[in-house]
Amino acid sequence: MFRAVVLESRDGGVTSEIRELDDADLPVGEVTIDVAHSTVNYKDGLAYSGAPGVVRSYPIVPGVDLAGTVAASDDLRYRVGDRVTVTGWRMGERHWGGHAERARVPADWLVKLPDSIDTRTAMAIGTAGLTSMLCVLALERQGLTPDDGTVVVTGSSGGVGSVAISLLAGLGYTVAAVTGRTEEEPYLRRLGATEIIDRAELAGPGRPLASERWAGGVDAVGSHTLANVLAATKYGGVVAACGLAQGMDLPASVAPFILRGITLVGVESVEAPYDKRVAAWDRLATDIDRDLLETMVTEVGLSELPEVSSRILDGKVRGRVVVDVHA
Repeated sequence: MFRAVVLESRDGGVTSEIRELDDADLPVGEVTIDVAHSTVNYKDGLAYSGAPGVVRSYPIVPGVDLAGTVAASDDLRYRVGDRVTVTGWRMGERHWGGHAERARVPADWLVKLPDSIDTRTAMAIGTAGLTSMLCVLALERQGLTPDDGTVVVTGSSGGVGSVAISLLAGLGYTVAAVTGRTEEEPYLRRLGATEIIDRAELAGPGRPLASERWAGGVDAVGSHTLANVLAATKYGGVVAACGLAQGMDLPASVAPFILRGITLVGVESVEAPYDKRVAAWDRLATDIDRDLLETMVTEVGLSELPEVSSRILDGKVRGRVVVDVHA
């Protein structure tokens, strides 16, 4: 028997409760995992809230990420005792996820954790950190270097933004952090940001082409914010876009692309190929500052997840949330 959070659709809403389940309840998959830690992402918040279009069918165990050890495997790539992580792949939406003490998933979804990353650290990183690293790798592939100038990071108080700031600063980049919570300035500067920009400066309609301010960017917000980031990117600069917290629209002009030759790179982590995931985890093992990562972390147990999920939708969660599934 194991504990799991189960979401049900009832009376036009969604309820959550912790239940005792057994292996017979688990979905199909080649690998069964004893989950040690999970996390809470924005998409988890949407699932707990019952937002339309997120969860495809009920009942479901939420949680888009998990880390733990292999308990049973029908795939030769994974043996009992292997430390693994699963991020994305529509867990918590279409497939039972990580807010449980046990999970079963297709073997192709797994990545073995680097030796230096334990399960708690893996979930302090999670989808948000993996996405941040994929953004950094995208900037590097386009040739961006610390000598090129400032890199702007939007949504900087959130999980993706926080990890992106620490990674970029650790690699020697000058980082400008955009946030709607200016009271978080000490936190953002501790992560490595040297400039703090009020979100309001970029959140509204802007000019098609603005004064050149930064050589690159990591954007987790979309909409007007991304449009304004593009408009102020220097000649030949590059921006990695990975989120839509402000909206799915992009009210931008072609001017930055055809007059300054900038590049906009889309970054997707949910179904990223295995080789990209391994490359990102290998870089995270060497590049992420563990002490800084710990300053981003709040740890919770299963019973606290509905409240934390509500807070993350309200923009009241800073950094990363690690879930100890046994607490």
